[in-house]
Amino acid sequence: MRRKVTKAIFPVAGLGTRFLPATKSIPKEIMTLVDRPLIQYAIDEARAAGIKEFIFVTAKGKGALEDYFDGAPELEKTLRKKGKTELLKELRATDMDSGAIAYIRQREALGLGHAVWCARRLISNEPFAVLLPDDVISSTTPCLKQMIEQYTETGGNMVAAMEVKPEEVSSYGILSVTETNGRLLSVDDMAEKPALEDAPSRCAAIGRYILEPSIMNRLRDLKQGNGNEIQLTDAIAQEARDGGKVYGYTFEGQRYDCGSKAGYLKATVAFALKRDDLKADLAEFIKQTAAKL
Repeated sequence: MRRKVTKAIFPVAGLGTRFLPATKSIPKEIMTLVDRPLIQYAIDEARAAGIKEFIFVTAKGKGALEDYFDGAPELEKTLRKKGKTELLKELRATDMDSGAIAYIRQREALGLGHAVWCARRLISNEPFAVLLPDDVISSTTPCLKQMIEQYTETGGNMVAAMEVKPEEVSSYGILSVTETNGRLLSVDDMAEKPALEDAPSRCAAIGRYILEPSIMNRLRDLKQGNGNEIQLTDAIAQEARDGGKVYGYTFEGQRYDCGSKAGYLKATVAFALKRDDLKADLAEFIKQTAAKL
């Protein structure tokens, strides 16, 4: 019987240099889309997919991120006293049960693959998910839940996939696809940030993964690759080349790259326009502003 995916790794050790000076004192992962931080969107998606154990790979300066998931008894007391029950409910949704979250330090900035490998002892011999909070996905069924539902049928390793523009190919891990079955893609290789002329396709891996524990051994044996970093893409590619099962999953939904300023602003506007309390004023403002351009 295939084991359930109940553990997820959240690599959050990055410095967030694209958002300086804000990220000088604020971890990028708690920057907000409207009134919820990026990490909360990732946590909620993982919870909806059945994840029970949350593993954060952090670095120095991420204390505010860790504090975010702690209880806030004084704030709760104030809200309760003022009868603000809805706000109290939203606040409590950010709490995590004792023991549900583990924090591991990535002492050297050696890439995504190294960050995932840092969590190897907590993964043990179980399949696990990886979620990159920079990638925020708006969908009716949360992206990771879509993937886990597919994983229960296929097993193997699975990456969320989407087609990107030609000029964007060199910014992604690109899949070599041998067969397409609905949203499921069979993959026999991957290339990390290839030049367009060398890319096997325009189908890119984005920040959602379901991985077999054997990937940890691949990561252990890897040498530094593109950017002098240990690349998760390289480990998955080696698994595919050696005959392991690797799939891409073309998820339903809209993905926003909140690791870039433009993507972050687009996501902020898109999520605000879905709010009944904000959409009318914001839509009118956008209309008036656009008319002046």
